[in-house]
Amino acid sequence: MLVKAKFARGACGTLHTHANSQLNYVESGAFEMTIGETVKIMRKGDGYYVPPFTVHGCVCLEDGMLVDGFSPARRDFLGNDSEQYTL
Repeated sequence: MLVKAKFARGACGTLHTHANSQLNYVESGAFEMTIGETVKIMRKGDGYYVPPFTVHGCVCLEDGMLVDGFSPARRDFLGNDSEQYTL
């Protein structure tokens, strides 16, 4: 499952965990990313991997867009009729 998330400067992706593997690409902007105990500044063109059940989140430093890939799909993002969107 791919998801695009637009952030304004100062916006936060609150620290959280989930059972899904997550792969991210920074399409634009800059973000302070926390993945487990690691904190890094990520900019356009950077990517990172978040293993399942790993605490992660971000703070947007410059307006930007993240492209998130999840496996398996995040059914909680799809709502009650999620079966029609997944194989």
